[in-house]
Amino acid sequence: MLDNKEIIRRFYQEFFNDHDVDAALRYVREDYIQHNPGVAQGRAGIMEGFREKFKAEPTFHLEIKLMIAEGDMVAVYLKNVAPEGNTKCRVVDIYRLQDGMLAEHWDVLQPV
Repeated sequence: MLDNKEIIRRFYQEFFNDHDVDAALRYVREDYIQHNPGVAQGRAGIMEGFREKFKAEPTFHLEIKLMIAEGDMVAVYLKNVAPEGNTKCRVVDIYRLQDGMLAEHWDVLQPV
């Protein structure tokens, strides 16, 4: 069984960096609680929101810089990086996992 940090690491690679929106079916609960008002609730909400984002921004890429896990919570510090390597935005994502899947999400973004 994967630990929570490895689940998050795989989710970021497959979903955000490989742009495999269907990866959410493996990593995100159907009743996913989203605290970012710019993304709809539930697994369907994150899938639809990022399907559109990846169409609009085909070079979208995230680099994980740090992960901290405690119990069912994982905090991720990352950078949204342009193809030429420039940081576009710094992000802290916080997830609650349940039964090996992402159950709840909070974030803080800092545009560069």
